[in-house]
Amino acid sequence: MANQATSASAARPPLQAGQVYGMAVLCLVVGLAIGYLLQGSQAPSLPAQSPGSPAQSQAPPPPQTAGAMPPSASAASMPGRRMPTLAELKQLADKQAAPLLEKLKSDPRNSALLVQVGAIYHSSHQFKEASVYYGKAVDADPGNVADRTKLASSLYRSGDVDGAIAQLNQALRFDPKDANSLFDLGMIRLQGKQDGKGAVAAWQQLLKSNPQLSPDRKAQVQKLMADVLTTLGDQRALKGAGTNDGHK
Repeated sequence: MANQATSASAARPPLQAGQVYGMAVLCLVVGLAIGYLLQGSQAPSLPAQSPGSPAQSQAPPPPQTAGAMPPSASAASMPGRRMPTLAELKQLADKQAAPLLEKLKSDPRNSALLVQVGAIYHSSHQFKEASVYYGKAVDADPGNVADRTKLASSLYRSGDVDGAIAQLNQALRFDPKDANSLFDLGMIRLQGKQDGKGAVAAWQQLLKSNPQLSPDRKAQVQKLMADVLTTLGDQRALKGAGTNDGHK
């Protein structure tokens, strides 16, 4: 079923460039975290130490660029504190990961250790490094759907939108009903591909295959779908009006 939703969404044309801003604003207004809705459902939960991961992060921003780390809520609560640069965060992450990397020398396919290292780098906004270790974890344990969603998140945040979608599709081959994968697929299609129709298709599949979702979380997914469909309808109306004006 997930493959059908993916193929159907891929066949639909992406939104026009003028819709990108509207979709970005929509996601900010809704304020949903990727996968956050699904905590407490029967879907696998992700670890709390990975702020950018599907279970914890805000809806994914544009891929990170070099320079200072963007402001966070914790930093805002500490006036006068300078935000660390990405280079400084990298140094801290390297130091924190060093003991785990030492253990990996004697056990390089230990997926649990690899995921811990990936989480350290992801939480430090070192998304390419995080994707390397999450990728090794997935290679060691290919059927671990939760680890694939972590890998997809790091790939997306590093700028590899297609790679992120490919990992989520692979996760859904192992578990077509996985709620986190379906939710993340919708979010990344919406924000990474400006594919509102593809996003709605993923979320429809989520609701259909996960009747155990709590009423409030189901309502939030439905609200997000309704907002996307409203935006798409407005764009079609504007396009139709422009076409009619052209015939006058």
